[in-house]
Amino acid sequence: MTAREKGERIAKAIARAGVCSRREAERLIAEGRVALDGTRLDSPAVNVAPGARITIDGQPLPAPTPVGLWRYHKPKGLITTARDPQGRPTVFEALPPDLGRVLSIGRLDLNSEGLLLLTNDGALKRRLELPAGGWIRRYRVRVHGRVEPAALAGLAGGVTVSGVDYGPIQAELERQSGSNAWLSLALAEGKNREVRHVLEHLGLAVNRLIRVAYGPFQLGHLARGQVDAVPAKVLREQLGIGAGGGRKTGFAKAKPRPPKPGARKVKSGRAGRGKAGAKHAHRRRTT
Repeated sequence: MTAREKGERIAKAIARAGVCSRREAERLIAEGRVALDGTRLDSPAVNVAPGARITIDGQPLPAPTPVGLWRYHKPKGLITTARDPQGRPTVFEALPPDLGRVLSIGRLDLNSEGLLLLTNDGALKRRLELPAGGWIRRYRVRVHGRVEPAALAGLAGGVTVSGVDYGPIQAELERQSGSNAWLSLALAEGKNREVRHVLEHLGLAVNRLIRVAYGPFQLGHLARGQVDAVPAKVLREQLGIGAGGGRKTGFAKAKPRPPKPGARKVKSGRAGRGKAGAKHAHRRRTT
């Protein structure tokens, strides 16, 4: 029996329909609010075959929507979480209400800004977040302190800070002006507060952090707080996502771009400096 004939877990099928997250779907099942082909379920350990009828509180699931990906220019002062126990404003509260339910691909902390990718598909979220995918995150960072180019170059071999191992980082000094400097960084892992921890380890205090690219997707001239859908053509070219009417259960692998002669690599150069959202591809210089 093929994987398609076996189907997928029911919580995943509900999440793919855009109703709620897989965790929330499991809670609905535990509360007895989900039925499969007329039979009420009490466990999420059920596979759903194609064509099966799923209802929640007696209402059928909506038709699956196509996989979507959006670029969002996150401002400072917003936390990347659905709910914050401390009551701080969140990214999702600031998004346009007609965008529907979306998930963030990775995070930017409260005081960081710049490109945050959003998607309505959990599988795509996981694919773009996994370090094995080799998607390069690029940042411009303003720091306080005297930058030592040799110390920046040493980050290319990775570094351990407070017992945490960080992978290779390409770091370059853009300019030093008095006690402040602008740096450009590229890394593939994106661990929690990685850029801040690593630069603090070098004796540099981060006072501004802007993500300018995530893989081939660029911040460009996207205004603060603005959301822009990634065109279907770009999804096909960069991610192998077809333009069919529904979500797919798998994705074709994106073709890696050939490296430029003499270019250094950060783990995997798959994302490179692609031109996703070509009209926004020019990197804005922020001072």
